[in-house]
Amino acid sequence: MASSPCGGGNLDCGLEIQTRSVEQTLIPLVSQITTLINHKDKLKKTEKTLRAIQRVGQAVSVAVGRFVAVGEAIAAENEDLKDEMGLACFEARRAGTAIAQLTDVSSLEQCEGDGRSTVFSDRTGMVKAARMLLSSVTKVLVLADCIVIKQIISSRNKVLVTLEQLERVSTFQEFVQIFSQFGNEMVEFAHLTGDRQNDLKDEKKRARMAAARAVLEKCTMMLLTASKTCLRHPDCESARINKEAVFQRMRLALEQVIEIVTDTRSGGEAKALPVSIYAGIKDFKVKVEGLRDSLYCVSCEAVAAQLEALMEKTEDFTDSAYTSHEQREIIIQLCQITRQETKQLINTWRHAQSLKAKEATDEMELSILKTGQSVSDLRRELHRVAVGRATELLKLHSDHLVLQALKASGGDGNLEAVADYAGTLTEHKEQLVETCRLLCHISGTEPLEITCIHAEETFRVIGPQIISAAQTLALHPTSKIAKENLDVFCEAWESQLCDMAILVKEINDVFEGRRGDKKTYLSLPRPGKHSANLKTVKAAKLDAEEQTTIAKLGLELCLLTSDVDSEVERWDEQDHEMVRLCQIISSMAYSMYLFTRGEGLLKTTLDLFHQAEVPLLDEDRILILSETEKLSDVCQQLQVCAKTPVQGKSAIFQKVDSSIQNTKGILTVVVYLLPICNKLIRKCKSERSCVASPQHWREKQLNTTVSEETLNGKGSNGFGVKSLEQHMANLTFLESK
Repeated sequence: MASSPCGGGNLDCGLEIQTRSVEQTLIPLVSQITTLINHKDKLKKTEKTLRAIQRVGQAVSVAVGRFVAVGEAIAAENEDLKDEMGLACFEARRAGTAIAQLTDVSSLEQCEGDGRSTVFSDRTGMVKAARMLLSSVTKVLVLADCIVIKQIISSRNKVLVTLEQLERVSTFQEFVQIFSQFGNEMVEFAHLTGDRQNDLKDEKKRARMAAARAVLEKCTMMLLTASKTCLRHPDCESARINKEAVFQRMRLALEQVIEIVTDTRSGGEAKALPVSIYAGIKDFKVKVEGLRDSLYCVSCEAVAAQLEALMEKTEDFTDSAYTSHEQREIIIQLCQITRQETKQLINTWRHAQSLKAKEATDEMELSILKTGQSVSDLRRELHRVAVGRATELLKLHSDHLVLQALKASGGDGNLEAVADYAGTLTEHKEQLVETCRLLCHISGTEPLEITCIHAEETFRVIGPQIISAAQTLALHPTSKIAKENLDVFCEAWESQLCDMAILVKEINDVFEGRRGDKKTYLSLPRPGKHSANLKTVKAAKLDAEEQTTIAKLGLELCLLTSDVDSEVERWDEQDHEMVRLCQIISSMAYSMYLFTRGEGLLKTTLDLFHQAEVPLLDEDRILILSETEKLSDVCQQLQVCAKTPVQGKSAIFQKVDSSIQNTKGILTVVVYLLPICNKLIRKCKSERSCVASPQHWREKQLNTTVSEETLNGKGSNGFGVKSLEQHMANLTFLESK
């Protein structure tokens, strides 16, 4: 945004605003100034109107005074920005004073004739003062924003220094000491960058920041176990390779964060995203449909060249070894149809130009429609192929058999078997990398394209890391730390598969026009609501130890939401009332998880407590009475906890802990109930629609069996990177491993 949010060219501040917080701070000021600027001084005003305008001018002056006081305090604490901030504050104060004087009724000249006065006679002076005020206030905000950026850069620099120390350590005691410091620095960096990510206006930057922060989060766990493995087995080459890859990836992610917050690139010019097929088709259709307004806005040759560039990109689909013969033939046929329709359009277009036509002819209009339809058909087929392949791969890899085989072979010390399974994993990696590239082509939005690129890079990097970790375990099959290290990398792979499933769903939502139409449960505070229960409660900031406790609870909560979502996806009736209720609870719990990471819409503990006011489930809709009673009890406990007023930091922390613990209890029961209820419903339908036979009876017995793991709450999680605290707790046991 290159100008002020008021949209008036006369009030252009000339500074780019990149964050929502700066923009939202300016909006009230812009509204008040716009009221003054829009005053028509040629009209006569009553005394009441004059006084109202005067109050607006005085309100602006007073607000600017308070604002400038904060800016001057910030300047005093930041020597390098002191002069620039001081000048901006001085200009803002002067402009605010000028506006107050210009709207002062007592100083206005009396008009001749009827004795009435205008609001102000110096309109030029008002516009000048308003422009100066907006420019100076915006400069103060942007300078304050620069301080936030400096904090992020400073935090990154501290992380880098400690990272280098970690890479050079040679003793376990030194590693424990430095990693403890590194963990605290990463927590600080995570909070700063999380706030920045939520504040960014640009969706592409938010997506890039989310990708970089995801890398840092996962790599922190990998760095811990990879470093421990190297310390335990200092002469192992595969362990060294494994560790170096993690450190390198963390440095790249840290650099990407700084590029985003400073809006720069280390290599100079900004790197543009590769043009996807979706973006190419969208631009092509805009040009073709634009011919209705002007036959001479683009050349025929330019449109033909753009089409050929588009057709060339479809080769990523047709040249793929994983594209079926039938799919390849359909894509080629649709490309030929698009070429033919575009050629016909160009012919009718040239004919219209030769006749000096001012608008599209009927024949040309028909060609425009056919060309647009043909590229839309092509896009639909490419979407079907990419999403279909991704879905098949996700199903194929859902059992994680290759990862289990690598773990087993490494634990047996069988290097030959590890090499065989490593080849299989490499093939799976290539399939997933290529599928992510195809998904990028049809994703539909630039943020989703960025997420696809991140997924592609993650599979490309983690695949070899898993293999090197498996080789290390095969060389040291009795090493508990080598086994733990392989587990962490495998969990990261599983986590990325889970993220890919979410990505595919989001791409489908965009394609089908459902973007943003998601079921959510948010009970953020609204005026007049909940004030009776919580009006005396103040938001509290948790210390490092408490944050660690809550972060661990949040991660466990996230794993349970993945279990709930997985079970819900298996239901045939997605509109079933129980599915809807479970989705509400899962969404509520996921919001709590984001809160523990410093992300999402829940900003304070008050928000968390409001979120915890979950609707009670109707026992009549659930088939297993004992479990529903348990579920109802836990829901009731959560509501009571959420509505109980508390005072003091310790009490607030206990309330946060209880809210999350109770939510975990709800999800545990829900995960237990969902598969049983789903199977019972299917069984009832089957019994109503089929005549029982020995074969049918046997099938029913198989279909209604509930696994022991599910009954014990040990079902597989969608992803499960171990918490940092768990690894830290295991550090002291390295010597025994």
